[in-house]
Amino acid sequence: MRSIRLFLISGTVAILLLYNFIAAWRGYQSSMLEADMLFDNQLLDLSRLVGKLDTTRITPEFRLGNNLAFQIWEGNALLAASWHAPTEPMNPFKAGFDFANFDSYRWRTFTRLDEESHRWIVVAERTDLRFVLAENVVLESIMPILLGIPIAGLLIWMIVGFGLRPLAQLSADLREKRAQDLSPLPPRETPKELDQVVQSVNGFIQRLDSALEREKRFSADAAHELRTPIAALKIQLHNLAQETDSGSETFRQLQQGVERMQHLVEQLLALYRMTPAQFAANCTRLDLLTLAQDVIARHYPLIEQKEQSVELDGSSAFVEGERFALETLLANLLANAIRYTPKGGNVRLRLDKGDGKVVLTVADDGPGVPETERERIFERFHRGSQSGAERASGAGLGLTIVTHVAGLHQAEVTVTDSGFGTGTAFNVVFPEARDAA
Repeated sequence: MRSIRLFLISGTVAILLLYNFIAAWRGYQSSMLEADMLFDNQLLDLSRLVGKLDTTRITPEFRLGNNLAFQIWEGNALLAASWHAPTEPMNPFKAGFDFANFDSYRWRTFTRLDEESHRWIVVAERTDLRFVLAENVVLESIMPILLGIPIAGLLIWMIVGFGLRPLAQLSADLREKRAQDLSPLPPRETPKELDQVVQSVNGFIQRLDSALEREKRFSADAAHELRTPIAALKIQLHNLAQETDSGSETFRQLQQGVERMQHLVEQLLALYRMTPAQFAANCTRLDLLTLAQDVIARHYPLIEQKEQSVELDGSSAFVEGERFALETLLANLLANAIRYTPKGGNVRLRLDKGDGKVVLTVADDGPGVPETERERIFERFHRGSQSGAERASGAGLGLTIVTHVAGLHQAEVTVTDSGFGTGTAFNVVFPEARDAA
């Protein structure tokens, strides 16, 4: 993911580098040309100085320096020369600047005809030394530009960082918001470019909060209002059982329908009772082993009715959670296992600890869940492919509530094979309580 700060800084520094490189290169070229002109003017002055020398007093050891040489010609006769000048003409006798090679070096030469003495004056300067001198002068002039690039980059980094600080703060506010936190963003002094963004985000959060509140209120109110007529239906069914044949198929189906409606209402109430606010207020350190024992005890009449075997393996395992929510999670997983396990079957609850995690596993030897359905079984009102009375007794909300509770506890739910040969295992991985022994 591309960073705005990195993009701005890299783009600005790249343009700065390109500009400075072009400016330095152009400056280097123009400075070298000016240096060549300066040295050529020095050669011109040197030729004038050499033209005034008394040739009778110039010995073969006469020198102007290691980088300078001269010749004085009258016709084809060499009247005088510096110590390392050749005996042949350095250049043809033609006025102007040129280059020559002698003494194992390349030289810049200047030739002129002295009008008074009618002598040819040839002066030369080593190009390698003049280039080094010129380059040193030029580099000293452009070196501050090159050294200033890192400083400019650092200043750009600081300025861009300061300019993007409100955006970074907004990003931090959004990143630190929990999924269940639907409060507006905290008021801050933001640039006008971000005012509309903050207003839009707060408006979206407010609309989402209102929509979720309406949905929760409607479902909770509907479930609450349905309790009264369901209770009345159950009373009438009880009275009807005293007056008619309660063993008929029609009466049994009617009774199952009322029981399923009551179960659905209770599940809806449980789903919307477990809000993030309630979870945060009632979160404590709880032992899953104790909760599992209590849930098994409450379901024991149904277990006994179906002649099933229930095992609970493991030791005390502490997690941070809300008691009602965790009891609902355990009750739904256990009821789901009992419901889909045939008469005389086996159900196993297991608690494992390690690496800062607590794993709750509820397995059964029922028909199992096909792998193609394992992703969909957590959807609302989706039930497995089992048929008959067991299918009718479910509401399709149990596993949805399980995932909702797991999400509140930062836990993860997975579905695997049970290990019985048939059946399914539901695994819920909780973070272990920080102060667990």
